[in-house]
Amino acid sequence: MFIEPDIKGRRRGWIEVICGSMFSGKTEELIRRLKRAKIANLKTEIFKPVIDTRFDGVKIISHDESAIHSTPVDSSPKILLLAQDADVIGIDEAQFFDEELPSVCDALALRGVRVIVAGLDMDYSGKPFGPIPFILAKAEYITKLHAICMKCGNIANYSYRKAPNEDQVMLGAKDVYEPRCRTCYNLED
Repeated sequence: MFIEPDIKGRRRGWIEVICGSMFSGKTEELIRRLKRAKIANLKTEIFKPVIDTRFDGVKIISHDESAIHSTPVDSSPKILLLAQDADVIGIDEAQFFDEELPSVCDALALRGVRVIVAGLDMDYSGKPFGPIPFILAKAEYITKLHAICMKCGNIANYSYRKAPNEDQVMLGAKDVYEPRCRTCYNLED
């Protein structure tokens, strides 16, 4: 994709969402798109929620260990302040941001910025997660990725929590979560 000027010569912005279950490759795809933008000499800025410290305090790191430097922020409006001259903005783990993130993404796109958002579309209980459903409604481009079910090998779009905890937010990786298909997610263990 490229940044397309409108009829008055200004560049047009848009919102892209990369969503799916845990272990589906969302962060890996976000990193791939941001690296391609850098190769095209576009100014990129990458943000993640400050609570996401699973792999690194600053870098975004995928499960396959691809990494890119990011700026941790504690609220989505800070993204507007820190992304003044960017052509492309990446936002990882968007489900952990506040309810203002869809408006922030809108404002950036209206400035002519390409906004790429990655995050879980559902929580461990299969319910829409955080601001992601609202960003999906505003996005021009949506990519839904799938993992492989750890029980049967079919495509998986659910994040099954193996640990007994009913909090919506519980950071963890393979020790706490596994991808499951619809059938295996709904079967009793």
